[in-house]
Amino acid sequence: MNSYYSHPVMNNTKWEEIREAMCNTPNHFQWRTKDIETGYITMWDAEWYYHFRLGNYKYIEWLEIKADTEELRKDLLDILQKVHVPGKVLEDAIRVYGYDDTGSYVDYI
Repeated sequence: MNSYYSHPVMNNTKWEEIREAMCNTPNHFQWRTKDIETGYITMWDAEWYYHFRLGNYKYIEWLEIKADTEELRKDLLDILQKVHVPGKVLEDAIRVYGYDDTGSYVDYI
């Protein structure tokens, strides 16, 4: 892991809940992830069914889902609130944390 004090705040079940919710929404949300071990950030992708579950969820430091309009942001927040995940709202995306290395409380969406 990048940091010896990083601890997981998500599990495979929660990642699958996000993936299934994204597969079942009429919106085509784009996503990208950051690998906790390598620091690699993927290119933006909109395919949730196969691509998102490639690799291993345990290496996702964070997931960003693009929401660049107010309508998309509202729809995405509604979905993520139902799943109840740790994250924060960015300017044009919502970030879901797989790990927390701040040593402080993580806010949940």
